[in-house]
Amino acid sequence: MFISTHYEPGDWVIYRKQKSSTIPGPRAENVHAASKGNLYRYTVDKFWVVQEIDSEGQLHLKTRRGKCHLVASDDPQLRKARLWERWLYRNRFEQLDSDADHADAATGPDSVQS
Repeated sequence: MFISTHYEPGDWVIYRKQKSSTIPGPRAENVHAASKGNLYRYTVDKFWVVQEIDSEGQLHLKTRRGKCHLVASDDPQLRKARLWERWLYRNRFEQLDSDADHADAATGPDSVQS
């Protein structure tokens, strides 16, 4: 059974991003060595805020550093932060909210990056 998630501007979301590098960071999860052994592939949870929803249902997500990512609302890597995550990671989201306000003033509303 599929349950549709409706997002609103200001919602706190967590995006599970896949990365690869020679040295995974401390927040890396699901760490696996690449086939040739030179790199590691892993996932990292990113704490973003929904800035807006466009007419096609794409979400504009604001990062802690003011970047904006365009993500489909049905992306399986995206989900709303659960109540306990909102409490546990509140500093990351609160920092993101305050930094996003400063970034809007510096970059303007038309700077969308992926």
